[in-house]
Amino acid sequence: MRRPDSRSGLGHIVVGSLGIHVRHPIWLRKFGAPGAESLAVLFTIESLARAVLATVIPLQALDLLGDAQSVSVLFFAVSCVGLCGSLTVPWMVRRTARRWIYSAGAVLLAAAGGLLALEGTFGQVAGMMARVIGTVAVTICINLYIMDNIPRRELTRMEPKRMFYSAGAWTIGPVLGVFLRNEVAEWAPYVVSTATSCTMLGYFWFLRMTEKPVFSGPADRAPGPLANVKRFAAQPRLLLAWLAAIGRNVWWAIFFIYGPIFAVQSGLGEMVGGIIVSAGSGFLFLIPVWGWCTRRFGLRRMLLIGFSVSGISTLLAAALAGAPWATVVMLMVAAFAMIAVDAVGNVPFMLSVRPRERAEMTSVYNTYRDVAEMAPPGIISLLLRVFELPVVFVTGGIVVLAVAGLSRRMHPRLGLPRDPAPIKSPTLLPGQQVVSG
Repeated sequence: MRRPDSRSGLGHIVVGSLGIHVRHPIWLRKFGAPGAESLAVLFTIESLARAVLATVIPLQALDLLGDAQSVSVLFFAVSCVGLCGSLTVPWMVRRTARRWIYSAGAVLLAAAGGLLALEGTFGQVAGMMARVIGTVAVTICINLYIMDNIPRRELTRMEPKRMFYSAGAWTIGPVLGVFLRNEVAEWAPYVVSTATSCTMLGYFWFLRMTEKPVFSGPADRAPGPLANVKRFAAQPRLLLAWLAAIGRNVWWAIFFIYGPIFAVQSGLGEMVGGIIVSAGSGFLFLIPVWGWCTRRFGLRRMLLIGFSVSGISTLLAAALAGAPWATVVMLMVAAFAMIAVDAVGNVPFMLSVRPRERAEMTSVYNTYRDVAEMAPPGIISLLLRVFELPVVFVTGGIVVLAVAGLSRRMHPRLGLPRDPAPIKSPTLLPGQQVVSG
């Protein structure tokens, strides 16, 4: 028998009477099977598919509609559709395998690029709707897969890792999309987004994700969307996690939509708008540092610091709107602080949700994305009838500071090494069954 040195990193080969056995490198096994690394990579590919269009979509909407107030109305209407989609996903998960819901979401993300490339009002609206519904389906499913495959004690490490992996996508994607639109062809960023979505779908099926059973009542008595919302609202820890996620995404929605619009209207130009979004997203590379701080000092303290600094900086950005570059600097400071909140991510929810309610509560929790993308454009569309564009930053600053106050109500030891033990699932009672979710 010949046994080469396994430290060479080229794999491990054993030749014997039974033939040849190849042991694949550790890194290949990590990225080729469900786990922290592969789920982070899957999230990164999805992030790139969305990031390439993150700046292009509001700029194209501004070209079509002519003013920021009309763009706000469009984003509000599209977000309403996404909210309805979020509440119907559990119904679909109970009636079909989760992998089909994820696949459908990936197909919608791919189709969104083709629709947006049509460049008309119909293509813009239909593409944005396909994009938001596809994002909802993919996000809910990936969160469920994370809770299935990552031990609870590792969640505070998994979330920063996931955000760090996606840092490159959110740093390069926004400015790349604007560059392709202006220097190559208007349809080029949509082709890149569609191709990336197809790659994500292929990698997802390569991983062969499995779905662990969850405890639930009989399928014919499964609670409806409104019952899930009521159950969610009755659990303070889930509600606080949801409000914190809303505050985080409200700020990013304002940053991604109105940052490029501010750059154009203040005379800085479209490329500067793309650079603003990419530079703010580039702070995601600091996620490992913020992740260490989160494990060292706890979720509550990091949320309080991140929201407070970001809210104050956003208000200063509005106050300095007469000097565009000063506003850009303040937005960068706010983005830097908000990354501390991103390092916390969805961990407060994942640590609080009961295993038997994951599918239902995850669907309600993920409405934070739609509420955060729906509320600011709806409110701002009214404010812009009276005030100038800087009012959007005033609105964002006030919302973020309000959530900073709410974050003080989180359990002080949530996310720390000695975090209370998870709530165990009850024993099945007569009439209950195990369903895949």
